[in-house]
Amino acid sequence: MSTPSDPGDGQSAAGNGPTDPDAIRADIEATRAELGRTVDELSQRLDVPARAKETAARAKDTAVETYRESPPAVAGAGAALVGLVGLVLWRRRRKRRRASTEELVVGARVGGRREAKRARKELAARRTAAQKERKRAQKRRRRAAREQRRAVQNAKVTARRVARRKR
Repeated sequence: MSTPSDPGDGQSAAGNGPTDPDAIRADIEATRAELGRTVDELSQRLDVPARAKETAARAKDTAVETYRESPPAVAGAGAALVGLVGLVLWRRRRKRRRASTEELVVGARVGGRREAKRARKELAARRTAAQKERKRAQKRRRRAAREQRRAVQNAKVTARRVARRKR
């Protein structure tokens, strides 16, 4: 066990602080205030949604400031991005179409004119079938939407009838 280094002092070994009750109360209040600030700061750091909103607001402010500094550059960059996305999508579609067409045409070149004619007919048939399938799908979607509307309407009518019976 340890003993106080200066036992005749009158103060305990643990407390080198004030001995006056008012000073002790003031010290306690200061410590409480400091702990309160620490807890507030920690809770603020751990509040993920608030921090995410703050980060989003900062990013928005940065974007607004960038736009204010040079609006034509931002508009040009946006237009360039839209153009690039459009170009990529257009090339993908074109590549897919070409691949299916070339497959038929290359096979037709080997076999001559008859084969080319057959390939063209087959390609036309594929296109027609795709159009028909699109129409069928659209019809199915419309029918499903109509049935859903009817089901909702029937549910409303049923709810009204039940409510009337309860009266």
